[in-house]
Amino acid sequence: MPGCCSKKPLLSCSLLALTFILCGWVSPAWASSINQFESALAKGPLSAAGVALLGGLLVSLTPCVYPMIAITVSVFGAKQSQSHLHGLGLSSAFVLGIVAMFTPLGVLAGMTGSLFGAALQNQWVLTGIALLFVAMAASMLGAFELALPSSLTNRLAQVGGVGPKGAFGLGLVCGLIAAPCTGPVLTGILTYIAKSQSGTVGALAMLAFSLGLGFPFLIVGTFAVRLPKSGAWMVHVKSILAIVLSVVALYYFATAFPFITAWIEPSHAVMIASSLAVVFGVAVGAVHREFSSPLFADRFLKGLGTFVATCGAFVLVIALTKPARVLNWQTDALETARSAALKSERPLMVDFTAAWCGACKELEKLTFADPRVSREAGRFHAVKVDATDDEDPRVVASMKSMQVVGLPTVILFDSQGKEIHRFTDFVDAPQFLRALRSVK
Repeated sequence: MPGCCSKKPLLSCSLLALTFILCGWVSPAWASSINQFESALAKGPLSAAGVALLGGLLVSLTPCVYPMIAITVSVFGAKQSQSHLHGLGLSSAFVLGIVAMFTPLGVLAGMTGSLFGAALQNQWVLTGIALLFVAMAASMLGAFELALPSSLTNRLAQVGGVGPKGAFGLGLVCGLIAAPCTGPVLTGILTYIAKSQSGTVGALAMLAFSLGLGFPFLIVGTFAVRLPKSGAWMVHVKSILAIVLSVVALYYFATAFPFITAWIEPSHAVMIASSLAVVFGVAVGAVHREFSSPLFADRFLKGLGTFVATCGAFVLVIALTKPARVLNWQTDALETARSAALKSERPLMVDFTAAWCGACKELEKLTFADPRVSREAGRFHAVKVDATDDEDPRVVASMKSMQVVGLPTVILFDSQGKEIHRFTDFVDAPQFLRALRSVK
């Protein structure tokens, strides 16, 4: 087998080194940093916006968008500008057009997210979403092309003209022209926004995505920068996006069928092994080889590398985010649990959760797993109600009896059965610990 660095030494070795650095040595300090990052994620939508910004920037480097940059900047006149300030104005108008195109989609996805959240309780809906991401990943790998009719593309390309108004109009249609590459990433971001059920998250995430997509246009239009020539490196970007989309597909499959991740433990051994799998997959050919190659060996190694890198990345993500089992949760019927708590004169903690509930997973990973919370919660009779299937009569009865209208919902009762605290959103460990200590 040829070495990973034989045909394209600089590119292959650079990718291998970068992957090793990103995935490499898992240490307690690294795990601590990840927990801190997730704590920040739970407190606001800014990190989601950061991911969306990166997604937009990556999309701008794909074959659907990158070759358009210099041409588009010329169309609205930025290349002919007499000053950087004038070029900045025209380029900003173009980027504002992109923002005006995408941001309302994010707001709409966030405000209608409750319907999406209900649909995510059905494992067949989750399976359908997973298959959609598989198809998106396959398109990125060249299995088929997602493209608008050429006649429509040509008409859209004629929208706009020289000047701010023309630049703004061209920005409005830029997303449609680039649909073959924006579609897969955009679908993933909108899916996340819908799960968040927040118009604010939707607006920020899509604003960030738009800015990432428009950033190269802004730089080229303002400073007349000459970009590197188009080439095979753009296809490598698509390969990376395909792996990301495949990991997302596996995530939805695992949500629909939890046994897929039941064996994965958040241990250092699992994290190191999965990191090495990603490194091996990239080295073999997940990124730098192509399925379009006439050589069977290239196609085979591309498939093998993509499969191994995707599986390794998926296991690594699950291992990093899967909560340690620190609380002895019971799954008794709710009335049985309440009776047992009253009989033993212990306070009661009830956690209503679901596989599709992102905030529920944040509570599990960041709050319940905190050692101080775990110790204090040890004196509670802790019951977990899985509301993933909201048509289960027992779930319906439990939610009705506790007046639960949304997830997450965590309720604390004292030893006399009186409700003391109710949390209907993510709460960090210090605040939850104070609540636990106040319950007698």
